[in-house]
Amino acid sequence: MEMWEAMERENHVAERGLVPVNGGSSGDVQVQDERGGAKVDGFVRRDQSCRYASSDIPSDLLVKVGGVNFHLHKHPMISRSARLGRLVDEASALHGPDATTVLELPDLPGGHGAFELAANFCYGVVVDITAANVAVLRCAAEYLEMTEELEEGNLAFRAEAFLTYVVASSWRDSVAVLRSCEGLSPWAEDLQLVRRCSESVAAKACTNPRVVRWGYAATTSPAKMTARAGTSSDTGQHQPVSPPADWWVDDICVLRIGHFVRVITAVQAKGMRGDLIGAAITRYSSKWLSAGLSKESPGLHGSEPWPQAGVLQMVVAGEGDTQTETAASEQRRVVESLISIIPPQKDCVSCSFLLRLLRLAVMLKAALALVTEVEKLVGMQLDQAALPDILVPSYPYCRSDAAYDVDLVQRLVEQFVMQEQPSSSSSTATRGKAEKQEQQQNTRAQRVACLLDSYLSEVSRDRNLPLGKFQALAESLPEAARTCHDGLYRAVDSYLKAHPAVTEHERKRLCRAVDCGKLSREVRLHAAQNERLPLRVVVQVLLSEQAKMAGALGRAGRKEEDVSALRMEVESVSAKYMELQREVELLQRQVERMLPPSSAAGKQQGVSGWTSGWKKLGRLGRIQVEQPVVRAGPDEIVSREPRRRRNSVS
Repeated sequence: MEMWEAMERENHVAERGLVPVNGGSSGDVQVQDERGGAKVDGFVRRDQSCRYASSDIPSDLLVKVGGVNFHLHKHPMISRSARLGRLVDEASALHGPDATTVLELPDLPGGHGAFELAANFCYGVVVDITAANVAVLRCAAEYLEMTEELEEGNLAFRAEAFLTYVVASSWRDSVAVLRSCEGLSPWAEDLQLVRRCSESVAAKACTNPRVVRWGYAATTSPAKMTARAGTSSDTGQHQPVSPPADWWVDDICVLRIGHFVRVITAVQAKGMRGDLIGAAITRYSSKWLSAGLSKESPGLHGSEPWPQAGVLQMVVAGEGDTQTETAASEQRRVVESLISIIPPQKDCVSCSFLLRLLRLAVMLKAALALVTEVEKLVGMQLDQAALPDILVPSYPYCRSDAAYDVDLVQRLVEQFVMQEQPSSSSSTATRGKAEKQEQQQNTRAQRVACLLDSYLSEVSRDRNLPLGKFQALAESLPEAARTCHDGLYRAVDSYLKAHPAVTEHERKRLCRAVDCGKLSREVRLHAAQNERLPLRVVVQVLLSEQAKMAGALGRAGRKEEDVSALRMEVESVSAKYMELQREVELLQRQVERMLPPSSAAGKQQGVSGWTSGWKKLGRLGRIQVEQPVVRAGPDEIVSREPRRRRNSVS
């Protein structure tokens, strides 16, 4: 590369005995040892565990690295490695200078591959410095102390120069070096390789897409970009278009979670848009998490809302299996890291993705603080959720016999209610803006109410669901959130049907959540004949029906046939009410006959109280309704005064 050759000329490498290879690729350097000594063309491999320097001089140094034995010579190695020089001196003091020195380097970064490259450099063999191995060479040079103090143009200097002049100017090389640093901790961190590459990647990701050359991207081609943009002309010629704003996302998704977090953090610090960061997190999770988090994952439309049974098996089996426990721990680390970098703003990631991530966090037993953080993010946009998203099962370690995790949904609804409360800043807003915000809040609350009613209907069939949890969830939303209680009524009726052992008192307590005045006509007719409801609720439904019919009769402008139909409906409701009252009185008389005379006298006060209650309820049902005025035509002088009638249900 011209830049590399220019850098070599600027640093006068020819004067240091380092001659660039003519016609070589980027970073190919021919190293010549002008001071004499053993000169080799490489290493001879006798087997997988032995490397021999191809020289006529007998080996006097044995270095063991990662299970591989290197038979070397002391002079070329200690002339460029201060660490090896110290170790050889210590061994010679113990065993004598003429004995073959045996050294072990178990913690060399990069293992035997890195040491072989460093040994080649010491022997004057061509070392091809590329983006794939420059991090390994830099860490190995630091470990072996191959610095400028021993010789100018040593391995540490050459690797550092390549990082500064070549890698820093290339998107693809920066990502490649960052990826190669994954197994070099803590050396790569101490040498600031991860930080420098992360900042280089972040700076290029925040560049205006119009000035990005697609040759930088490692996995996205111009053809793919053109297909995404859909800007091909009718003649088949592709028009030049600017790349999408998320052109950088696919390339950084190849990184491990630690370096991915470093890049995202650097990108956030440079002011990247939250939705683009959310897109990167979503795409990364679908690539690295078991079973994926994308809706396109196979098996999504099966019996399980999400295909994450494998993760649950991993967690349960990992309690006794070391390998499986390690895999579960790695998945947990990925989930917790992704949660920690999600932007706090609303709509940066979809609510569906957040709920799937929350499910994984619960399954993998993630940190409680991070689970709470996801719940807050879900609460901000719970109105965007769908029913399958919140059907989170109760896992074995949750210590609950219920089929679904109702407590989790309860916390999500509480977070939604808490964040929907009007803030102090809204009071100072203009009237029009305040009305618009209130309308939006009402719309969101109604969506959550519909979602919650559907969830209640789904979980109501669970025979192990306690009534207290069901009632608490049904009453978790404010009364104004539901304009219609049909869905809540169906959920309550389904729960009573699935739990026939519920006592009368518990039925009354559960039915308090249903407002009979917000039921539709069809539901009121069903409730009037529902034997599972308490008697008091049925009476309230009948009175509500009568009141609505009476109100409809009082409206002006009705046709005669409509008035007749409504009158017949009111009479039908009144007849049902009278029949119900007669049944109650009959039950009272039967109870009196069953009781002994002494007890009957004692119970007289209670019976009279019950009867007086029914009389009061009957008085409430007597509604005065005016006959609607029939409007005359322009040529008619007919005008009828409303005739007062006494409408009674007694």
